[in-house]
Amino acid sequence: MLWVKTFHIVLVAAWFAGLFYLPRIFVNLAMETEPAAIKRLLIMARKLFRFMTFIAVPALLCGLWLWLVIGVGRGQGWIHAKVGVVALLVIYHAYCGRLLATFERGENRRSHKWYRMYNELPVLGLLAAVALVVIKPF
Repeated sequence: MLWVKTFHIVLVAAWFAGLFYLPRIFVNLAMETEPAAIKRLLIMARKLFRFMTFIAVPALLCGLWLWLVIGVGRGQGWIHAKVGVVALLVIYHAYCGRLLATFERGENRRSHKWYRMYNELPVLGLLAAVALVVIKPF
């Protein structure tokens, strides 16, 4: 169990690095006007999105293994709330992919200020998930 938990924590940390950084690239893309810089930022964003998707899958699988096979949180309300938070983070991740596609088509209509606000959402998700696991409020 401790190895699965270790891998889960490390993989989630790597996934969150992408969730924090990709929207920051979007901020820069929304402000950039130089075609060469836009091209470079799009390459960075594409590679980062692929990496974070590749990392998210085993992170989620380790979490499911801890919950469904090992029984961490079984019968407790906090685990259901955490699964809800994780589901919202997966939706956020998928929406990042849609936003990236919008930039790749040259159809972005949102301001850099909007992306700065959007960039803060995974911080709230991380805080909620960690608080649920550590505090186990219900």
